Amino acid sequence: MTATRSLGRSRLAIVLLAGGAAASLALSACSSSSSGGSSSSSAAPTSTSSASATTAPALQQGGTIVIGAEQEPDCMDWIASCAGSIWGSYMAQVTTIPVVFNVRESGEDWLPQASSIMAAEPEVSAGPPQTVTYTLNPEAVWSDGVPISSADLKYTALQIRDGKDILDKTGYNFIADIATPDPQTAVVTFTEPYAGWKVLFSGSSGVLPSHILEGKDRAALMVDGYSWSGGPWIIESWEKGQSITLVPNDNYWGEKPKLDKVVFQFTADTAAAFQAFKSGQLDALYPTPQLDAIDQIKAGLPGARVQVQTASGNLEAIWMNNERPGLDSKAVRQALSYSIDRAAIVERVYGPLDVSQPAQSFYPPILSAFGGQDFSVYTLDLAKVDSLMTGDGWAKDGEGIWAKDGTQAAFKITTIAGNLRRELMQQVLQQQLQAAGFKLTIENADAPDLFGVILPDGTFDMGIWTLVTTFPDPGLSFAFDSNNIPSEANEFSGLNYSRTNVPGLNEVLITVDVATDEAARLAATQEGDKILADSATSLPLAAIPNVLLTLEKIGGPTSINPSEGPFWNLQEWGLVAN
Repeated sequence: MTATRSLGRSRLAIVLLAGGAAASLALSACSSSSSGGSSSSSAAPTSTSSASATTAPALQQGGTIVIGAEQEPDCMDWIASCAGSIWGSYMAQVTTIPVVFNVRESGEDWLPQASSIMAAEPEVSAGPPQTVTYTLNPEAVWSDGVPISSADLKYTALQIRDGKDILDKTGYNFIADIATPDPQTAVVTFTEPYAGWKVLFSGSSGVLPSHILEGKDRAALMVDGYSWSGGPWIIESWEKGQSITLVPNDNYWGEKPKLDKVVFQFTADTAAAFQAFKSGQLDALYPTPQLDAIDQIKAGLPGARVQVQTASGNLEAIWMNNERPGLDSKAVRQALSYSIDRAAIVERVYGPLDVSQPAQSFYPPILSAFGGQDFSVYTLDLAKVDSLMTGDGWAKDGEGIWAKDGTQAAFKITTIAGNLRRELMQQVLQQQLQAAGFKLTIENADAPDLFGVILPDGTFDMGIWTLVTTFPDPGLSFAFDSNNIPSEANEFSGLNYSRTNVPGLNEVLITVDVATDEAARLAATQEGDKILADSATSLPLAAIPNVLLTLEKIGGPTSINPSEGPFWNLQEWGLVAN
């Protein structure tokens, strides 16, 4: 299963970010590798591709760098529903929260690998019941010197399984018991076989310090940042509206950071961020691909290094709130899907990224071995629109807009304000849907409001955001299982923002999560795609490449991790020695 965040963030899961073919990206500044991995170049577009990190000359010890950050997180309580922005994860979670499994490159794939908090690979017993035994590294400690222990795994698991206002409970809901026979050993027992167990204590959750949080209000202690760490960095400050600053964790047991300080400066305006980067005010950028940004990359960025990764975990889509009037009708959702010329949108909006085909599944490139191509049925077909709408009791009014019982088929579409590429997409959608008899109004919001309030509360009709897969496992229950619809009953836990609730789908999604037979799991992903496409709960658009820009004064193995983001190895970054 994937815990995702959105590129925009929800950790969806939103911008809600292994194996198989990936869409190709052939910017003139760089060429894509045959593995669909990362490619890089210095300044202008004449480099060869490489799936490995770029290595700089010798680095000095110390110094400060400033990185442009597109979004400010809504909170730092990473397991809570407010932690939907992927940028919060990139900046502060990956750098401070320990995990059981990292995602690392292995050949042409990115796969789970036991992290340094583990003394060995967890041991799985098929049972029944299935159990997983975790043995922790006694050298792994929190920033206050207290060992990372089995009590921390138990605390984290129970906070997620039994808590309210939780971002994603997938997997933890299968835990029957977690025993801690000694400080270095935890034994998790499952209610049923669970194939996706590696995502536990990894991905979007990690491990939390029980000796600091147990018996206290976790949300209150973490929401505005925290002073402890189990990673190579520690949060020095979060100046709301301005920046997040990291400094080295002196008690980190692994490789210590080379830099003295890293400042993430919030720069939501892409044009302003590029200007600051070119002038040297920002040392690195990880921009959501925008048309003007791609133009500048193609023109060449003197003194800069450009890395592009096509085998990303990013899937951008048009999301429909299945509980809103009108959109609660399968026929209307199907009609909307036949009203949209996705090929034309991809050519106009994604063409400069050399993305040439619409996505036909909700699985991103790093999970392209799963799912199917079932959304390929949705091409522009106004005759089908007419048939579906009239069959559902709608008729066009004097404005040429579909209406039923005196109510027009009029919807609002929401995305992050200031994202020029998505705003262009909204305008194209407005024109296409108007031609098909639908009225579309644009009503955008800033990232904290969108991912922290609007999407969890369901106060939107349609939206554009990106699922970012943060762990290479093919589950989609986090996004489409009806049990994960945020509501007052679960204190708005869950990432099923589209409010998808299709008969038979939950059972298929659970099979994907739990099936230990790979063939059965693959078949279930394909069946799930068929159900999602038939019900037209939402509509995938395109897989979005990752782009990392760094000034040449920054060295080290800078590279993009499609699951953990561009700062997954920030402790290895440094300033090039003079």
